[in-house]
Amino acid sequence: MTRRSQRRRHRRFRGPRLAALLAAGLLPCAPLPAHAALTENLATSATAMSLGNAVTADPPGIESIHFNPAGLARMEGRSETFTLWGASIRTGASFTQPPGFDIGGWTDDPLDGARTGKVRQRLLLPVAGLLKWKLPGVVIPGLGLAYNNPGSPFTFATLSYIPQAFSVDRSKDPNDPGRYDGKVVQLQRLVYLSPAIGYKFSDTLRVGAAVPIAHAAFVIDTDMRMPNPLLGITGKAQRGWCPEDGGNPIDTLTVGLCSGGPEGRLNPFKKVAAMQMEMTSPVDPTLNLGLLWEPSDRFALGIVYQGGSKTVYSGRYTFNTEAMVRKFVEGLYASLQGPIIAATLGLPDRIPETQSGNMTAVIPFPAHLQIGVKFKPTRRLQLNIDANYTNWRAWDTLTFKFDQSIRLLEVARMFGFADATQLKIPRGYRNVVHWGFGIQAELSRRITLRAGYEPRKSSVPADKIDLIAPLPDTKVMSLGFNMKLGGGRDLNVGASYMRGKFNVPANTDCNLNCSNFFNIIYNPYAGLDVAGDLRVRYVGASFTQRF
Repeated sequence: MTRRSQRRRHRRFRGPRLAALLAAGLLPCAPLPAHAALTENLATSATAMSLGNAVTADPPGIESIHFNPAGLARMEGRSETFTLWGASIRTGASFTQPPGFDIGGWTDDPLDGARTGKVRQRLLLPVAGLLKWKLPGVVIPGLGLAYNNPGSPFTFATLSYIPQAFSVDRSKDPNDPGRYDGKVVQLQRLVYLSPAIGYKFSDTLRVGAAVPIAHAAFVIDTDMRMPNPLLGITGKAQRGWCPEDGGNPIDTLTVGLCSGGPEGRLNPFKKVAAMQMEMTSPVDPTLNLGLLWEPSDRFALGIVYQGGSKTVYSGRYTFNTEAMVRKFVEGLYASLQGPIIAATLGLPDRIPETQSGNMTAVIPFPAHLQIGVKFKPTRRLQLNIDANYTNWRAWDTLTFKFDQSIRLLEVARMFGFADATQLKIPRGYRNVVHWGFGIQAELSRRITLRAGYEPRKSSVPADKIDLIAPLPDTKVMSLGFNMKLGGGRDLNVGASYMRGKFNVPANTDCNLNCSNFFNIIYNPYAGLDVAGDLRVRYVGASFTQRF
């Protein structure tokens, strides 16, 4: 090949293909399910997933940007990598009343014996937002580019990928009992550009760094109910004091329990409101640092630190309050003594049916540390072991701030929530270490088989799990292969299956089913036993062409 033709080919690589990469950054933003230990690593590399994500000591090509940027320094020449992902998530939960069930005198929850129904996934695109399609699974493309001048110790690269994602849509059945704890939940982080560099110090030591620049999104759409003893006691008092066909004349001179009419009768098991939030952070950079030490072909040690960030989200919210709550408050203020009691408790004088506006939130993207080793007991057999640690303790409490006081939240002042301009949702997540194991066998010069196993210990304690994040301890089993196609081309394929179960007895989890007087935000299944499971199937493929 002449120098002129080489220059022409080099220009073609840098121009249209780089443009294609930037365009692809707007495409691979469908949410991939990634769970237990929460969301790290699962859907980033077909090679890594087939090895239990134990690849820090043997980083997989362009995907080293995420798993260990030092691995980039092992790449030679120029290359482009195309990726394709398919995934589906299935999660369910059942609800049972234990003996002695009682919420302020109410002993029959209509959710007793119910089970959640079909789950679907959604797509969220930058600028376009959350699409209406409800899909049984998702398929996502991606693209990466790498450049190394022959003989240079430097390698430069960029890649689009999704390091964090979770998607659940339970809206197919309007009566699905899961609608009270996340009818639609979407959390995703799309890295659309990740300038990275790898440097080769010697034949045995390499280092690297990457700056993933991400578009982050958080969406929640949920119906709300608040089975609380105070609501139950008040509702029972209304049943005994208020006539079925209207108000009580004497009641008008007292506290106004009946003045809201039949619509204002409280029932702790009825829907209270619906809440929708959609927020994004369009540009959120982090830093990945990696080291790779390979003293021999039989052993290697890898370390990667993926820096976190205090991601600032902004977006819109809407609260739609049901007539039960609105009419009850109106009834209090329509009586003689009711306004005094309501003002003492800090209740609003009215609650609008719809209240919407702008909001912000800081939802941390947690830092992650991963250390791994590679052993080759024989020339054709390789074993990988990795340890993972992620700072999910940063999700102890999530605070959402609104541009005005939310009248519905003002009702919670009597339970100790003084500031209705913000909503604090306790999470109580923890930091844990979980392991990944991988094995690969080179059958021939062209075919390598892989298998992986990850017992993923969840960062969500058993007493903090809920249906917004139904993430118990899980086991991930994977298979995959690499095929060398000749001409500098490689095909990697991986498939994984994840499964976990959880069982939450009544009053053991104050993110889900506590019935204590002050546990009103947020325990939609107060007093119920909740049991559920999580199943995830996902496949990935990557095609690499070297030049």
